[in-house]
Amino acid sequence: MNPQSTAARRAAALHVRNDLGEDAARDIAAALTGVLADMFALYLKTKNFHWHLSGPHFRDYHLMLDEQGDQIFATTDVLAERARKVGGTTLRSIGHIQRLQRLADNDADYVTPEDMLAELADDNRRMAGFLREAHGVCDTYGDVASTSLIEVWIDEAERRAWFLFESTRRPA
Repeated sequence: MNPQSTAARRAAALHVRNDLGEDAARDIAAALTGVLADMFALYLKTKNFHWHLSGPHFRDYHLMLDEQGDQIFATTDVLAERARKVGGTTLRSIGHIQRLQRLADNDADYVTPEDMLAELADDNRRMAGFLREAHGVCDTYGDVASTSLIEVWIDEAERRAWFLFESTRRPA
């Protein structure tokens, strides 16, 4: 069997037609997939901290991080499916996530609750920035469906960052 025909068949099997064009499909899918990798990294870090919290505010922080983790995870399928709808491909593995993620993992044995929340607040602010970059790519190609979704996710990331920041604010 001809390896080129096998590769062509595989690529054709994933090809999705749309009116955005090949350049748009490539660039939008890449932007969304980068955000998706960061969403998975942020989701896992949020759950890591949720699982490893301790201290006097345990219940409040534990519940907040659980809620935030659910919200972050809810974006992942929509992001991946959007990349496919525009004609691109998306994440295939944990290794693929690791190669694309821009948010750092935290594998420390112990992190104080205050440091957990501060780190997640920073990560959510960065996520809002990554989403704005992806929004710009989608807007360039007139992909209003993706930009509309991203606008909601920017607001959610900013809200998470705000709640995390306010949870660690010291009384004046």
